[in-house]
Amino acid sequence: MRLTVRTASLELRTPLRISRSVMARRDAVWLTVEDGQGAAGHGEVVSSAYLGLSAERAKHALLGHAAPALARQPHPEAALSALLDGTLLPRGFPPGVTAAVDSALLDLVGKRAGLPVHRLLTGGGGSGDPGEAGASDTSDVSDAADAAGKEADDAAPVAAATARTIGITDAADAASQAGELAARGFRVLKIKAGSADPAEDLDRVAAVRDAAPGVRVLLDPNGAWTPTAAEELLPRFAALGVEAVEQPTAAGDPESLARLAERSPVPLIADEDAAGYDEALRLAGRVHGVNIKLAKCGGVHQALRIAGALDGSGTDVMLGCLAASSLGIAPAVHLVARARWVDLDGHLLLAHDPWQGIGGADGTVRAADRPGLGVHPAARPEEDPA
Repeated sequence: MRLTVRTASLELRTPLRISRSVMARRDAVWLTVEDGQGAAGHGEVVSSAYLGLSAERAKHALLGHAAPALARQPHPEAALSALLDGTLLPRGFPPGVTAAVDSALLDLVGKRAGLPVHRLLTGGGGSGDPGEAGASDTSDVSDAADAAGKEADDAAPVAAATARTIGITDAADAASQAGELAARGFRVLKIKAGSADPAEDLDRVAAVRDAAPGVRVLLDPNGAWTPTAAEELLPRFAALGVEAVEQPTAAGDPESLARLAERSPVPLIADEDAAGYDEALRLAGRVHGVNIKLAKCGGVHQALRIAGALDGSGTDVMLGCLAASSLGIAPAVHLVARARWVDLDGHLLLAHDPWQGIGGADGTVRAADRPGLGVHPAARPEEDPA
């Protein structure tokens, strides 16, 4: 098998301000894995200053480690099995890059089997186990393909309402955005918080509620509040109808977050405090939700492992993302049936999305019943050779 990479710049429609930064663009690295028989799978990793991952570091990891490791594998199914058992990539490999390799292999294996990823992971449409589902099924896809062939050709695609993010901005602008998004079909809005003056956050939420009274509202301070401030602010946001608050306090003290969740009048979702499996397991049953981001946890199969660990604990799943193209968001879209909250709007924040296939412009993301991830280039983007 052969791995190649390309780089591109993803520009946002408008800069997105959150409590700790303002973002206007990301670098993307696209990887393609070819099986030597005409089939190819694709994945994407995006740069993140918060995660300490640059495009150069991602390219180095892919070309220096993933490419030779894949070249030693006899076929994509064997490579995927090696990824799952931890023998394909070295210990300490960046999780965002691992997620991209996982994505490309799932895309390729799905195409070879004639299965979309969401059916590949459940043995061709069966219920599957939400935790370890797909870990064994993908190593031998022939049975899954046979099962899928018995299903109706017009099987309903996997779909879910996604949140759409409104950054830290003045109340009037937030209200204008909310009204426009609601008119386009969005039923969930996520409002960024963490202004120096909390009154500005309260005004922003109130303005959104007035402009789009029928939408569900999530709030994300990105860890900007102290525990004392959170104790005072959470009841006020609950009174405004906020459905859940994501990572209200700074990451690094999950015990404090768990204690806050015990008394909170609104569900609390851990994000930065639950990046991987061990962190999520530590908070299982102690917070109301965990935001699973493939770029943080290491990909689809790690996400399934986390979801399985949370199942029955009383802690629900949120599926989140970074700003990325449809290629980068697509793997998570295939998991939406496992989530209570879906926040997969990263591709919708871009001025130009170089990939397409998961929808979202009307407030609903969809994983169509096409083989693999189901995405394809929208147009030839500006890119540089690796």
